[in-house]
Amino acid sequence: MKLSARNKLPGRVVSITRGEATANVNVDVAGMTMTAAITVAAVDELGLVEGSEVTVVVKASDVMLAVAD
Repeated sequence: MKLSARNKLPGRVVSITRGEATANVNVDVAGMTMTAAITVAAVDELGLVEGSEVTVVVKASDVMLAVAD
């Protein structure tokens, strides 16, 4: 698979919380947890389960930073 996105991070699924239409998939990426909100259908189509190895792809036009006052 080829993608134009450059922000591709290897990770492992640590948990999946299914709703009616959307699922939150928590992925461990180098000791940090990232959460992807995807459809339940996508979870099933991708065959995702806890322990699945995945690639987190981040495609965003803006990235914001904040500091404490």
